[in-house]
Amino acid sequence: METINFTRGVPANESFPIDEVIAAGAAALQSKGAAMLQYGPSLGFQPLREWLAQWQQVPVESVLTGNGSLQLIEFLCLHLLKPGDVVFTESPTYDRTITLLRRHGARVIGIPLEADGPDIVALEKALIAAPKFFYLIPDFQNPAGATCSGEKRRRLVELAERHGFLLVEDAPYRLLRYRGREQPTLYQLAPQRTVHMSSFTKLIAPGVRTGFMIGDAALIAKLAKLAEDTYISPGYVAQGITYEWCRRGLLPPQIERLKKLYAPRLDACLSAIDKYMPDAVATRPDGGFFISLTLPEGIQTTAVRLAAAQRGLNLADGLAFFPEGGGERFLRLPFCALSPAEVDEGIRRLAETVRAAR
Repeated sequence: METINFTRGVPANESFPIDEVIAAGAAALQSKGAAMLQYGPSLGFQPLREWLAQWQQVPVESVLTGNGSLQLIEFLCLHLLKPGDVVFTESPTYDRTITLLRRHGARVIGIPLEADGPDIVALEKALIAAPKFFYLIPDFQNPAGATCSGEKRRRLVELAERHGFLLVEDAPYRLLRYRGREQPTLYQLAPQRTVHMSSFTKLIAPGVRTGFMIGDAALIAKLAKLAEDTYISPGYVAQGITYEWCRRGLLPPQIERLKKLYAPRLDACLSAIDKYMPDAVATRPDGGFFISLTLPEGIQTTAVRLAAAQRGLNLADGLAFFPEGGGERFLRLPFCALSPAEVDEGIRRLAETVRAAR
């Protein structure tokens, strides 16, 4: 029996534009090889920053690049946080961000996540704690798969402006919308109150290790000094290849290929849940990498994980996604790296496991 992995949110190997990256790499090294192989400013490879600024319609001074967006969060924490400072996240949220915030001694408060974004009533009550920032993934959230509504985005901006906290918007899945209509980013709604992050990890490949942050130019300059003191400059070879690939106009057709590849996998996941687990409480996203399930009362994810492994199904524990406890019945299902047939079989095995646990 072949093992099926519903564990990590990784892209499908077949999604990587390998031939395009080979060609872009050769061309970039031929035209800008010395700059790519030399030390450079910590803000990142200048041609890439200029391309990103034009794409995002911001001044180039507002763009910082790094070796993936998680490292940019690290620089933001180094600049803003001291031990004991309060940071809000959604609950659940990306587990590596929770780990990073705790490393800096932050007191992490989770704001319950609903199907249409953070619970605004709970947020308003929690604001007495005076957070330094609120870390959010508004589009196709990791791990829940939820997308924040336009109404809630506007309320978040209003509250951030009224109470003086920063919105840290992480948007690596935003462009992977398979249907429906997108909402404005928090940065578009409140550029002076938001830093916006994304990366090419899900669009080209994780191996390019190229993330970017957009924000107030003065803040970006301070983070760039921290970056310089950390690694002098980010990986210019990867950034040079990424720039050349983008300059060639390859991003829009790649996004369309990803949508064509991943949308049937999302549909297979939703259909299999309807078929095998009709009583399950599941998110029903319009894009991204994840669906999440809440298991029935009395059934724990940890026990289901152990039993599922006996059926050749590997699952991730839900507990790490919750900053203040909870998640005992939470299950994240990353579907993009699996074929539709594997998704269907994986959900079938999961349903069998849950039934046996009742």
